[in-house]
Amino acid sequence: MFHKEGFKIILVTLFIVIGVSLIAHYFVDILWLKKGIQLLAIVFLIAILQFFRNPKRITPRNDQYIIAPVDGKVVVIEEVFEKEYFKDKRLQVSIFMSPINVHVTRYALGGKITYSEYHPGKYLVAWHPKASEENERTTVVVDNPVFGEVLYRQIAGALAKRIVNYAKVGDTAVQGEDAGFIKFGSRVDVYLPLGTKVKVKLGDKVKGGVQVIAEK
Repeated sequence: MFHKEGFKIILVTLFIVIGVSLIAHYFVDILWLKKGIQLLAIVFLIAILQFFRNPKRITPRNDQYIIAPVDGKVVVIEEVFEKEYFKDKRLQVSIFMSPINVHVTRYALGGKITYSEYHPGKYLVAWHPKASEENERTTVVVDNPVFGEVLYRQIAGALAKRIVNYAKVGDTAVQGEDAGFIKFGSRVDVYLPLGTKVKVKLGDKVKGGVQVIAEK
């Protein structure tokens, strides 16, 4: 199963791969070179397909839990001052996605969407300390009956050139459902109320839509 954001890219890639393979077949006389070009084209197609995969996940919905919004590696767990919306201290948990991770963003909790903003910006590597303030990003706040307002931020990385965000103010976020997509490498930050119990540690690999990363 593939994400809808990848349909156009997959189709274009398929045509390119077919074209390159046919050109190599009819116009390249050296056998090893011909086969090498065709093999590289197929590998490229496979890489695009795996990037846009969208595996079905069964989410354990519970307002007492914050689940991982994306697949990836936990790279930050710290108390920070959140400048954009709360303007006070929050507990930040950041998950870095490599190009081989599933890049679907899922709602980490359910509730009413009270804030959703897109910010154009730079394309620093996603783990750069200033990436959350200077890179292309979206900021979304979900008001949950147990946790109150929780903010998450999709951050573009050095390779990512487009963030897709489905969250609109006034909509209801359903925990585990599709909230967007980040193309080609990125990071998601979650800002939790102080005192929230974090259930992961630095370096942990988490699975979006399934794994609990924090609880009340």
